[in-house]
Amino acid sequence: MLGYKSLIFPLAFLFVFYFKQDEAVVQFNSRKIEHNAFKVGERLLYDVKYQFLKVGEAEISIPEIVDYNGRKCYHAIFRVWSLPFFSIFYKVDDRYESYIDVEGIFPWRFEQRIREGRYKRDFYAEFDHINLLARTPEGVYPIPQYVQDVFSAFYYARTQDYSGKRVGETVKLENFYKDRTYPLEVKYLGEQVIKVKAGKFKCAIIEPLIVEGGLFKAKGRFLLWITNDEKKIPIKMMAEIPIGNVTGELREFEGIEKISAKLD
Repeated sequence: MLGYKSLIFPLAFLFVFYFKQDEAVVQFNSRKIEHNAFKVGERLLYDVKYQFLKVGEAEISIPEIVDYNGRKCYHAIFRVWSLPFFSIFYKVDDRYESYIDVEGIFPWRFEQRIREGRYKRDFYAEFDHINLLARTPEGVYPIPQYVQDVFSAFYYARTQDYSGKRVGETVKLENFYKDRTYPLEVKYLGEQVIKVKAGKFKCAIIEPLIVEGGLFKAKGRFLLWITNDEKKIPIKMMAEIPIGNVTGELREFEGIEKISAKLD
C-alpha cells in the first residue's frame, strides 16, 4: 500500500548445506574481510515516515554471535512495524533474519516473515558455500560462492570503502532470492550532511540498484545515507513509491563507539 515492501533500510540492499549443526562442521577456505563497520551489540532504531507523517518504526540489530554449522556468525535481525493508528488501515509486521559469517561476511541462512495487510509470506534459504547450492522451501538451486541474501548484502555494503569512489562508480555483488541469483550494484552518489533525531552526520549517499528481493521494494529509486567513516552507519533511507516517498530516519542507536562522522 504505502510501500512498506519498499522499506527496510536502507537503505540495500538465501541456501543449503542441509545438515544439523551438531552433525557436522563446515571446513573450507573462507575469505576474510577486515572491517570496523559493525559488531555484536549494535542496535539501530528508525522512525518510518510516509511523506512527513510517522507511520511506523524499524529496528536493525546484531544481538548475538552464534555457532552455525561450525562457523561463527552474526545473528542479524531487521524488523519493521506500523504504529497502532496506522495498523487500523494497513498493519505491517515484517521480520528478516540472516546468519552472517563473521570472517567472510556472507550468509549461511536467511529467514523472512512478511505480514503486510492481507499479504503474508514466509521464506527461508540455507546456503552451502562449499557445494554452491541454496535450499529453499521450493527447491535446491545453484549459487555463486559468497552470494548474499537481501539482508546480508546490507552488511556487506557497509564493509566497503567509498572514500576513493568517483560519483557514479559501483560496487558489484550477487544476491539470491526465491529461486535465482540476481546482480546487485551499489552506486556511489556523493556526500551530504544529514540531520536526524540521532544527531548530525557527514554521510556518503549510495543507491542499491536492486532487481528483486530487496528490503526496499520501491517502484522508483532507493537511496541510503551512510556515515562517511569506517562505521558506515545507515542514517537515512528513502524509497520512492508511486504515491510519494517512504523514509527511515535514525532516531537512536546503541553499541557503537567513536563515530567520527558525527558533527554534534
